[in-house]
Amino acid sequence: MQRYYTRACNFYYGNLSKILVSKKKAIPLHQIKEISFDHIEIITRKSKKKISINQIKYLPNDLKKKVNLDLKKIKTKKKNFSNLDFKKVPNILGVLNLTPDSFSDGGKFNTKQRGISHAFKLYNDGADLIDVGGESTRPGSKTVNKEDEWKRINEILKSIVKKIPISLDTRKSDIMKNGIKLGVKLINDVSGLSFDTETINVLKKNKVPFVIQHTLGTPENMQKKPKYNNELLDIYDFFEEKIKLLRSKGIKHNNIILDPGIGFGKKLKHNMNLIRSVSIFHSLGFPILVGNSRKRFIRDISKKNDSFTRIGGTISSTLYLMTQGVQILRIHDVNEVMQAIKVFKEITNK
Repeated sequence: MQRYYTRACNFYYGNLSKILVSKKKAIPLHQIKEISFDHIEIITRKSKKKISINQIKYLPNDLKKKVNLDLKKIKTKKKNFSNLDFKKVPNILGVLNLTPDSFSDGGKFNTKQRGISHAFKLYNDGADLIDVGGESTRPGSKTVNKEDEWKRINEILKSIVKKIPISLDTRKSDIMKNGIKLGVKLINDVSGLSFDTETINVLKKNKVPFVIQHTLGTPENMQKKPKYNNELLDIYDFFEEKIKLLRSKGIKHNNIILDPGIGFGKKLKHNMNLIRSVSIFHSLGFPILVGNSRKRFIRDISKKNDSFTRIGGTISSTLYLMTQGVQILRIHDVNEVMQAIKVFKEITNK
């Protein structure tokens, strides 16, 4: 039986979106009038067809039922959790790597004072959550044992977790348990909850919100000729199957975030297709997180215009993702990105 997927597209942002929504010419995303769309793309493994929202009523009955079920998820208001406000787009997840070897800032903040200072800077600059990690998962990196990972983050976490909302970036259940005891508000597991078999039990027991990220392979081997039949639909199916697994294991809450994992087992063409069509994941019914900050795709595109912090590429992709309704962006340079967002919003709200 042929499988159909629904992608909201042809988005409007700001004041124009509000006007079109008021005239019922566009559908607000998750009841946010500032972001709306007036077309959908119906996708199969063999075809794509873009139609206006007014043409949905003319679809065959079975397909129309499927599309309307997807649209219900796309339109439904998201409930806030983990200090994230889903009435606004985007929320910012500030990056605090307490590692000696992360790809862009390894060794820069891995002392107690520098780590604490940077956490407060990211928060004061506008981050909604600070994503703290003690293990690099850059391409080619090797696993760090849990004792060393916890030693890297323990003191800094204890110093900031009661003062700043914290997300914990880890693949290990014991690190998760320690962080949850301290009061972290979100677990961000880049392995898609597959690295540690105990992870799901920890998340179930503590009912803590978490991120499911898609990664093809492990950080050590993920960039060695990654292959997909269709990266967009393969990753959509991955999320759908993972949610079914979690439900079967007894996790019933909806405080779950989906991250397609830009750069994690993806080449440039995969990353670009995912970013261009990221709005397909809205039809799964959960908030979307994208880590676009300083990623290699910026270097691959900009070539001689590459730079260390890749601010230009980060900002341009941030603004695009924002206008596609992506609710959370994982960002290193929070101040500069917030500046860009504020200016863009001011321009589009007049």
